[in-house]
Amino acid sequence: MKYLLKFFHGYKKECIMGPLFKLLEASFELLIPLVVVKIINDGIGNGNKSLIIQMCLIMVALGLIGLICSLTAQYYSARAAVGFAAKVKKALFSHIQGLSYTEIDTIGTSAMVTRMTSDINQLQSGVNMTLRLFLRSPFIVVGAMVMAFTIDRKAALIFVVVIVLLSAVVYGIMLITIPMYRKVQEKLDALMKVTRSGLQGVRVIRAFGLEQNEKQEFEEANTALVKKQVLVGRISALMNPLTFAIINTGIAWLVWTGALQVDHGILTQGEVVALVNYMSQILVELIKLANLIVIITKAAACAGRIENVLKMESSMKEGDCSESKNAPVSVDFHEVSFRYAKALGDALNRISFMAAPGSVMGIIGGTGSGKTTLINLIGRFYDVTEGYVQVDGRDVREYTYEALRGMIGIVPQKSVLFTGSIRKNLQWGCADATDDELWQALKMAQAEEFVRGKEGGLDYEVTQGGTNFSGGQKQRLAIARALVRKPAILILDDSASALDYATDAALRKAIREMNPSPTLFIVSQRTASMMHADQILVLEEGEAVGLGTHEQLLLSCEVYKEIYESQYGGAVPEGSRP
Repeated sequence: MKYLLKFFHGYKKECIMGPLFKLLEASFELLIPLVVVKIINDGIGNGNKSLIIQMCLIMVALGLIGLICSLTAQYYSARAAVGFAAKVKKALFSHIQGLSYTEIDTIGTSAMVTRMTSDINQLQSGVNMTLRLFLRSPFIVVGAMVMAFTIDRKAALIFVVVIVLLSAVVYGIMLITIPMYRKVQEKLDALMKVTRSGLQGVRVIRAFGLEQNEKQEFEEANTALVKKQVLVGRISALMNPLTFAIINTGIAWLVWTGALQVDHGILTQGEVVALVNYMSQILVELIKLANLIVIITKAAACAGRIENVLKMESSMKEGDCSESKNAPVSVDFHEVSFRYAKALGDALNRISFMAAPGSVMGIIGGTGSGKTTLINLIGRFYDVTEGYVQVDGRDVREYTYEALRGMIGIVPQKSVLFTGSIRKNLQWGCADATDDELWQALKMAQAEEFVRGKEGGLDYEVTQGGTNFSGGQKQRLAIARALVRKPAILILDDSASALDYATDAALRKAIREMNPSPTLFIVSQRTASMMHADQILVLEEGEAVGLGTHEQLLLSCEVYKEIYESQYGGAVPEGSRP
């Protein structure tokens, strides 16, 4: 939690004023039993009605002042808690954006979502309640004991015993439950992972009729979470009955002792009532404190999880070269090997090739051969394990992220569209692109026709995930988004898989006719998509088993030949030529 204290900067006044007004409220509350003593002893005992009325008005005044103090304290506490949570959320999101793919893979998407939502909400609630009650409750407890000593020392010793026992109960339960709440949050991560996976793949699940399997998997994760929550809930639930038992025993002891002292003329009836009131105040405050401890325990567990992410440093260090080009550039892989974190073997092994400026480089291979891994190294989403990758003759590790990725337009395997208009989605590629430039990119991506057919054209709203577009339409919009920035390097990672051969060929022809034409990387399962490339790299299990033109590979590379013949049997499909 210490690491997160810096996010209170700017809310020091609120953090002081909140507890301060709560202490003022508590002070007025501690005066109430003394007023009651005055009413019983001097008012009722002497039949002084005017004094009774006067004391009752004083009690009402103390109550109103306490209410105003309480509302003021809650305002400042809520303001500090919300502001603190907003700063933490912003810092966490910004930090996650700066992590490399390696750290993101390690944490997991579902865990990051939990930290951004549930964990921060728990932390916000914990801060709010802490500012309101953390000082108030102990102040009332200690204050009630001090006030009891001003009335009668012998009776006040009962308060000391009760407070010591209650402190032991609260501390013991807190000591047990804090690590258990961390486990609860971990189980929540697992449940979020299952839920997210199921919702993302709902169409596939229904297509294969595996709804029952998904329900069972969710049930298992949910049951594990419930069991852990029930266990920690049962331990936390001991707090209230134990505090009630101790307090009520203390009250009974106090009444019995007080009655004896009243008989001996040591205490008055009003003073016994005041002592019982003080004991009741302790009971109420310790119930609040017990609930606060549960909230703080959850918040502390969540704070630790958030801190772990914020303290996590990216395994990649940004370079300082800010030089970036719009003209086509070369890409050189030299003896490149790469291994994913915690993987047993290399995903890529000693890959070497050079793509000349403005050339077309095809990358083909079976599923899991390392095609996407290879092109991820160009934009430095991962760092190589061995060897180096150069862009325009400079190691990618020397560039700033903005300079390097500013030269690259990439269309990933999964076409991701964001909520908003088509125009806003395309302007991800270039924020200040004009409508003419957007239409030009759409035309090259073979998407102009269907966009013009949409109501509003560029202003047509895209739903979350682009679910109001077909797979082919989403791919073409994603390609147009990459083309808008007029990149020096264009990477199409199996991004035409939903397009027919004619549209695919027209797309490739339009890209080659760009002026200037970018250095193009085509990752595909189709040999027709890359048979006219200047070079084709053939991968198998992370190894480069072939490099050359289509004709050369048909003669020299058995893997490429098998892929080609399995698809076309030696015949070139109609419409595949650009």
